[in-house]
Amino acid sequence: RFFFYSNEGNPLEPAHIHVMKAGNEAKFWLTPDVVPASNDGFNSRILKELVKIVEDNQTLFQEAWNDYFS
Repeated sequence: RFFFYSNEGNPLEPAHIHVMKAGNEAKFWLTPDVVPASNDGFNSRILKELVKIVEDNQTLFQEAWNDYFS
């Protein structure tokens, strides 16, 4: 599940996306490059796969972020 929280800090944190599966959660910065910001439970192989998925959908996630928080 890819999502962002509606209360992403005050001041608002930079654009990022959260990923959750089976009790594991990771957070990825979207700009300027996709970079893991935190990881709670995903192993390194899965984390690499998630980076690729986020990179492939970076524009979609960034647009959703901008639409919601603008």
